[in-house]
Formats: sequence, C-alpha cells, structure tokens
Amino acid sequence: MASALSDSAAAEAGRPASVVKPLRILAIANQKGGVGKTTTAVNLATALAAVDEAVLLIDLDPQGNASTALGVGRRDRTAGSYALLDRGAHAPVLGIATFVPNLSLVPSEPDLAGAEIELAGEPGREFRLRDALSPLRQGEQAYSFVLIDCPPSLGLLTVNALAAADAVLVPLQCEFLALEGLAQFVGTVEAVKRRLNPALRLQGIVLTMFDRRNSLSNLVAADARSYFGAQVYDTVIPRNIRVSEAPSHGKPVLLYDFRSAGAQAYVQLAGELLRRERGRLELAP
Repeated sequence: MASALSDSAAAEAGRPASVVKPLRILAIANQKGGVGKTTTAVNLATALAAVDEAVLLIDLDPQGNASTALGVGRRDRTAGSYALLDRGAHAPVLGIATFVPNLSLVPSEPDLAGAEIELAGEPGREFRLRDALSPLRQGEQAYSFVLIDCPPSLGLLTVNALAAADAVLVPLQCEFLALEGLAQFVGTVEAVKRRLNPALRLQGIVLTMFDRRNSLSNLVAADARSYFGAQVYDTVIPRNIRVSEAPSHGKPVLLYDFRSAGAQAYVQLAGELLRRERGRLELAP
C-alpha cells in the first residue's frame, strides 16, 4: 500500500522525489466550517510525505480533528501547538512522528481552546507562531513543507497562521454559501498581507465535496473558476464516503482505502501542488 501510494504520488508530481526545495509554510484555511479543511490538510500532508517530502503538520484547531485523523489520542497530545503560541520563539518545534513515514505532527492541545483569550492583550500576539517556526527556516532544514490546519474562524489563531505562512490554500465546498464567504476570506488574506505579512499570497483554491450529479456543484465550480481563474486547482475533491469514514479509523483516506475516488483525488492534488511549486521556483528571479 505504502509503495503504491509513493509511486502514484510521484507520478502525479511529474518529478523525482529527491528534488530539494526551500521550506514552504502553507496555511490550510477557510472561515467556514465543514468545507473539508482538515481532511485536505491531513491527506495532502500524507500524499506529499509519500513522495519523500519531509512534512510537518501543525494542528492549530482546538477541536483537534487533524490529530485524531492521524491516530494521536488526546492523552498523547503534549507539547503541541499551544506551547508554540504560549512561548513563541522559546518553544522548540517538536513534531511527533506519525505512522505515516516522513510525516510529523504538532498536535492540538486542550489548552489551545483558551489561547485567543490569553493572548488578546499580549504584545506581538499575531506573530507568536511565526516566531516559533523561524528556527525551521535557519540552517539545515528538517522539513520541506509545513502545513497548518487552521480553525474555522477569522480569530487570532488563524491570523497567527497567516502571519507565519508563505501562502494559504483554501478548500471551498461546492455549495452556494461557501462561495459567498470566500470573497470575505480572500479579503482577510489581503488585509493580513498588507498589515502583517507582505510575502503572503493565495496559493490556490481547492474545490471539495464536489458531486458532478448535482447541478449546484457544477455551478459553484464554474463561478469559482470564472472569478478566480487559474488560482482554482484543476484537481477536484469529490464527495466520497471513504473520505468521511477514514477519520473514525484514525487514518488518512489514502491509507484507509487508497483506491477510492477521494484518495486518488488527494494524490492528484499533491501532484498538482508540487508542479505549481516547481513552476513558481522556475519563475523566481
């Protein structure tokens, strides 16, 4: 299974797995809940790890669903994302190894639920995560990708992720209300770029829970592509029962049922992301 996953993801990426790239920090974010954000973070991280990318997934959502989906129980969630925010640059970035080779996790801790209130009056509160992750950009890099699974809100936790990230990847559920909120979220990204992180950019928009039998899904997809153009990924994540079942087994869908339509879509998404990143590097001065 692991070999098949690696071979398939490498083929989708269109390049050898050994290519070295600078560290990229991507926030997986959307203000709306239930759009496939955590599912995308976990399975994209798994697919990237399958092609020998060293990946760190940070669970910044107090619900801790990404940690659960990778089989990390609540009793095992110590020294996680709350510690990074609480101590900032003084907290070591200690990702715990998962059962997925090349994939480490900074789990969500119970105390994370109160972090926004605790940090509200602290100086530099928007940059706690950026400062904590700064050692990863220095010297020999332990990871090639850091993915941050954000909570479904525009609060201080999400702002910290956007201030720390190079780019933001936005899962968009193929429903009208999700599309309506996307413009507001993109406006927030632009505000963070102006005020906190000039280097931040929109990495792309991923259409999720797509049902080709549903005319609304097709309409939302068409509207998103019409407005955002090439920023919308070609890969579409279908509505798939295996994707929904996988977290209850503590596994990414790519390991739960690799042959399912949902798993194959995430393999394709990882390949498309790597091709886009390669194109970005080739165009860089």
